[in-house]
Amino acid sequence: MGATRLYKAIFEITRAVNSSLEPEKVLHNIAEKVATVMELKGCFIRLLDRKGETLLADASYGLSERYEQKGPVEVSKSRLDQEVLEGKIVNISDVRSDDRFQYPEEAAKEGLVSLVVLPLTARGKKVIGVLRVYSSELREFSEEELDFLKCVADLSGLALENARMFHALKRASELANDYIYRVDD
Repeated sequence: MGATRLYKAIFEITRAVNSSLEPEKVLHNIAEKVATVMELKGCFIRLLDRKGETLLADASYGLSERYEQKGPVEVSKSRLDQEVLEGKIVNISDVRSDDRFQYPEEAAKEGLVSLVVLPLTARGKKVIGVLRVYSSELREFSEEELDFLKCVADLSGLALENARMFHALKRASELANDYIYRVDD
């Protein structure tokens, strides 16, 4: 995969991040662009629930509906995600022989072979979710590709943080306007 292609993809992903404050739309565009540019089976973005116990499906591209809805990823049952949520990047060349997967049979039915999982961070260090990319064949991801994925994960975290701050400010403004309206009555 050439550097020019990766730079162009970063440019397009950055434009997608700046085009909307709706997290679902932005994350779907990111998942689609990553899977397409890297010629992957699919991409999945999962975010932690409020308790930090479950990774919920937020956006995906290239995966079957059956696989997308296979069930929640419980952090306590997924050693793979425990490692990623500690800030590590997990790169598995053959998931068929790795016991860290919570749903190995579903992954096999989906035809998933190689995998990279990266943490999505907000405010610098706080891990808020994971970015997963899947290949349907044995694949060794290059350092250049891993750097690209790190950049995408950071952009995804930034997009989510911006959207959350926008919605919090919007809600605060609405509450302030409601209060002013009541005081003026």
